[in-house]
Amino acid sequence: MNGTAVSGDLPTTELARWRLKTEDGRQTWHYLKTDEEVAAWPQSVADKYHLGLPTGLPTLPTPGTPLDAARNGLSFFSKLQLPEGQWASEYGGPMFLLPAAMISYFVTNSEIPEEWRIEIQRYLAARAHPEDGGWGLHIEGESTVFGTALNYVVLRIVGMSPDHPVCAKARKTLHALGGALQSPLWGKVMLSLMGCYEWEGVNPIPPELWLLPNWVPFHPWRWWVHNRLVFLAMSYLYSLKRSRPVDDFTIALRKELYVESYDSIDFSLHRNTVAPKDVYHPHTKILDALNGILVVWGKWICPSKLQEIARNHAYELIKLEDENSDYCCLGPVNNPLNMVARYFTEGESHAVNMHRETIKDFLWMKNEGMLGNGTDGVQCWDTSFLVQGVIECGFGEDPQYRDMLIKALQFLDTQQIREESREKDFSYRQQRKGAWPFSKRRQGYTVSDTTAEGLKSVLLLQTVPGMPKLVSDERLQDSVDVLLAMQNADGSFATYELVRAGPWVESLNAAEVFGRIMVEYPYPECSTATIMGLRQFVKAYPDHPLKTKIENVVRRTVQYIKEAQEPDGSWYGSWGICFTYATMFATEALKSVGETYENSPAMRKAVEFLLSKQRDDGGWGESYKSCETGIYTHHKEAQVVNTAWAVIALMNAGYKEREPIERGIKLIMRRQQPNGEWLQEGIEGVFNKTCMISYPNYKFTFTIKALGIYARIFGNEVC
Repeated sequence: MNGTAVSGDLPTTELARWRLKTEDGRQTWHYLKTDEEVAAWPQSVADKYHLGLPTGLPTLPTPGTPLDAARNGLSFFSKLQLPEGQWASEYGGPMFLLPAAMISYFVTNSEIPEEWRIEIQRYLAARAHPEDGGWGLHIEGESTVFGTALNYVVLRIVGMSPDHPVCAKARKTLHALGGALQSPLWGKVMLSLMGCYEWEGVNPIPPELWLLPNWVPFHPWRWWVHNRLVFLAMSYLYSLKRSRPVDDFTIALRKELYVESYDSIDFSLHRNTVAPKDVYHPHTKILDALNGILVVWGKWICPSKLQEIARNHAYELIKLEDENSDYCCLGPVNNPLNMVARYFTEGESHAVNMHRETIKDFLWMKNEGMLGNGTDGVQCWDTSFLVQGVIECGFGEDPQYRDMLIKALQFLDTQQIREESREKDFSYRQQRKGAWPFSKRRQGYTVSDTTAEGLKSVLLLQTVPGMPKLVSDERLQDSVDVLLAMQNADGSFATYELVRAGPWVESLNAAEVFGRIMVEYPYPECSTATIMGLRQFVKAYPDHPLKTKIENVVRRTVQYIKEAQEPDGSWYGSWGICFTYATMFATEALKSVGETYENSPAMRKAVEFLLSKQRDDGGWGESYKSCETGIYTHHKEAQVVNTAWAVIALMNAGYKEREPIERGIKLIMRRQQPNGEWLQEGIEGVFNKTCMISYPNYKFTFTIKALGIYARIFGNEVC
């Protein structure tokens, strides 16, 4: 194809032909095949940056002060703002997202563009484990059957020969791990859709569970929404037990993926066969017993009419999920699974074509190739943090940043959700009118902290003299109403919904590779973000009728945060790595009610914890292993993002000893490049304890915020 070159022994597209398109918050990558297209659509600085190409941005004066460094950072980062006002970024890390997308494309006979095929091969080759050639649950993890089997299948789907060294090495590792028979549940389902595993070897995923009365304490409506919606699609597909028709390619894959002869395997004996390296959350005896009962139920007892009713009920919920999210769906696993469900049921249809289109929202291009993102973007989330960093630096009224901030406000204005979900109660949806999503409005999901950060950022911007007021009082109160409806009985806030069931439901966790996936949990991060958004609302509207209610909400939330503190003074982070992340949030909550290092035992313990983890070079560096083990684990070197979080936390605590904070600030300044950027270091984010995910913009937003807070508290100088 035009523009194709060769990198090593793999072809590559011409990176200068890729463009990131944004339309009403939607972000998709496009490859320009003709010189006329290239001339008509010049590559932007943001395009070049995300693709790892030279940006051409100038060397800036060496910063002498923290605010100089912040300005240099903004000088660079502002050039990455997209025309609609948001910032984009890779949101990769998990290695099962690209397989979900490509397997769904393949099973539904969807055309995979040649440029995708080329760049997916490059990415998977680049991210293969450097020693054994396999793939893990995430990009920094050890090779597993789940990661290796599925990504091997992807390589074969996109055209790599089984004899290619990348495939050969990966296959050797897969066989050493026991072969695809050892896949965890999600892997078994995806391979079954391919015709490379048999449905009889999948533990039961019965759609009849959706017919249980809502009062049943383990009804799926009580589960965490990501798990619930993946289970919804899987339960429908499990009931259908359909697969892609067997052909020569299927037969070849069956030979390549297994140690045993495929035809000799009694798959019904291998429902619980999972490689030890893949198991993070082993089955409980309760789950194994329930699975045994459900096998008998599904095979011998459940009337076919009841199965049909359950299947139809699940399908109605799938259709509502599609329609309420404009076919984007909640995430990059349930979207492709819904696509297969719609294809198996309707064949070629409007719904299937819409899924083919929206799966593009989850694909991202970078210098290594094409990967799968963890959501359809981080648009609202990262834009909100940038706004807050600028305000912390005192730059809100600076004419230099006025256009950038107005565009950010315009973006947040357009992306607030304005209406409730259709058939909200039937589809078990949380209130959403007034919410800000993590990504874009059309995706349509409430999240507590993204709503709160969006609310806070809009309020901060609309109180800057001369800024337009785009979001009305009524819409701001809609946002507050969303947040007030999300407080749990213990005073905490979760992510997408209220906590609907207790942690005992985790005993039914069948995913094997993830922890804390079954239900919503209270989170110090979400709880802090929520009350800070609410307090910003009260600050802007001090006489509002909701003031007393908000103050009571804040009081109860702060009490929860105190109770969530670990004995060593830290807080465990569930969405960032790890203790430094959550401790930054928790100390902000305590600060908001007047607690400081001087008057609060909780703050003193937090400070002592952080100081005990500071490294000799002045920074902090935390490994993703902290998330898995629940024990603070040092990274091999300091990280600018962890350092920013730690110094922000120390300043939140009102810690007056300048020296350790200044050492952290100096490390941030030393790591800054001459053009104002900070380079990518270790992975920053996490979900479900075991799966790491990238937040590349954190190295700008939180470093700039840390520099601004330091200058305000200690003065704009470092010794």
